[in-house]
Amino acid sequence: MSNINISLPESIKAFIEEQVAQGGYGSVSEYLQELIVQDQKRKMQKHIEELLIAGLESGEAIEVNDKWWQQKRTHLIDQLHQHKCVSVARPS
Repeated sequence: MSNINISLPESIKAFIEEQVAQGGYGSVSEYLQELIVQDQKRKMQKHIEELLIAGLESGEAIEVNDKWWQQKRTHLIDQLHQHKCVSVARPS
C-alpha cells in the first residue's frame, strides 16, 4: 500500500472522523477507500449507460436469435480461414 498526505479544513476532518465513528469504519483510511470505490463504481456505471445509449442510437434494431448467432459464427470462421490462407500465401 502507498500513503498519500492530504490537507483538509478542520470542519471536513471533523466530519470524516464522525463518519468513521458512526459508520463502523476501522480508520479514516478505510472510510476514504470506501468513498473512492463508490466513486469508481458510479463512474463505471455512467460509462456503461453512455455505451448503452450509443448502442441504442447506432442504427436500426435487429433481432439477435440462434440463427443470427450461427450466421455470425460462420462469417467469423470464414474470415479466419481467409486470413490464414492469405498469411500462408504471403512470404514472410
